Amino acid sequence: MISTDDLLNARILIVDDQKTNVTLLEHILDGAGYRSITSTTDPHAVCALHRDNDYDLILLDLQMPGMDGFKVMEGLKAIEPDGYLPVLVITAQPGHKLRALQGGARDFISKPFDLLELRTRIHNMLEVRLLYRQLEQYSRALESLALHDALTGLPNRRLLFDRLALAIAHAHRNKRTMAVLYLDLDGFKQINDTLGHDAGDALLAMVANRLVAAVRQEDTVARLSGDEFVIALWEMSHTDNVSTLAAKLILALAQTFRIQECDVSITASIGIALYPTHGETAETLMKRADLALYEAKRGGKNGYCIATCPTELAMAHA
Repeated sequence: MISTDDLLNARILIVDDQKTNVTLLEHILDGAGYRSITSTTDPHAVCALHRDNDYDLILLDLQMPGMDGFKVMEGLKAIEPDGYLPVLVITAQPGHKLRALQGGARDFISKPFDLLELRTRIHNMLEVRLLYRQLEQYSRALESLALHDALTGLPNRRLLFDRLALAIAHAHRNKRTMAVLYLDLDGFKQINDTLGHDAGDALLAMVANRLVAAVRQEDTVARLSGDEFVIALWEMSHTDNVSTLAAKLILALAQTFRIQECDVSITASIGIALYPTHGETAETLMKRADLALYEAKRGGKNGYCIATCPTELAMAHA
């Protein structure tokens, strides 16, 4: 819902070539309690002002010399990505009303205007505009939730597979190597059982931060579920780099975590699959990395395992 404060803090721009009209509208808006009012008598300045300030409402006079309100609206359309013009036109020409609405204006008011009608139309337009903004923000939040893990903020499985597809396509096009690292925390259940799930969640968030800090910006760190993380390496100049990174990740996670005034230690195991050696699709690489992780766990944990061919695995331990 839109609060009174939201409405009164809305950003409003007055556009009229007559200074007396601008002053009158400023007085009306100020008297209604609006707090963020800007004005200009130069229609050529409107687009730049809106680009910089993203107004919630533009009160636009249609009859101005040099550049009328219709031309102003054409310019605003070019900078509004969704085509929504928060424009309330003010005109003394009844025949211009329909043309203004067809040109993108959301509403109009006739000159000379009735004070109550003007205030009501401004209030209604702002309410619609702010609700529209709330809907946009809500949609973006839903989209983000659909692609990211709520606890860590990392990409989730859906976004991971999109990133993997891009990394594989890039590697294929440039005849390069990329890798998938499947990481699991050793003994994470014991943390939950002894310190509680809040501590476990805090640990996962800290693990996520350390993983992100250890890789390059172009790489992707994702959380699948529980204590399972996957790292997609965008491109590597040499496969030895994977071993170096895996050892670096294991060392980073072996450093003590401070949770609930307690020092918490944990280790990690990593399974690694390389493109194109172990597969040429995201699904295949994930499956091979998961199998390699199983071997790393079975081999004593706190280490990494690289699948060297479909039937052979290379093992390393910290």
